[in-house]
Amino acid sequence: MRILHTMLRVGNLERSLDFYTNVLGMRLLRQKDYPTGRFTLAFVGYEDEDKGAVIELTHNWDTDKYDLGDAYGHIALQVQDAAVACDMVRQKGGKVTREAGPMKHGGSVIAFVEDPDGYKIEFIERKAA
Repeated sequence: MRILHTMLRVGNLERSLDFYTNVLGMRLLRQKDYPTGRFTLAFVGYEDEDKGAVIELTHNWDTDKYDLGDAYGHIALQVQDAAVACDMVRQKGGKVTREAGPMKHGGSVIAFVEDPDGYKIEFIERKAA
């Protein structure tokens, strides 16, 4: 078994695709409209779906905003340098919600950014060996 994807409902698909591809550097892997269901699915990721987990962005055509609730946590991404990753996000118009620094009660360097719908993305710094 392996994780295939994580699904996020988004209010504006174009805005979300711009964030995940242009700000975070993922690729749009596939996209399909479902007119009878009035929704679109778009899959983004760093690797092809047969090689790694991806994110499914679900856009319900008649909904432009969602209440995220308090159960959702975040998506974690490995980065070489969390501070550099935050700078890159900021330069591309993204929102940094926690600057790079040591994790509270731990030693890992982490940072958090937010996508256009308010979903949190954690950067975890792991230097290449």
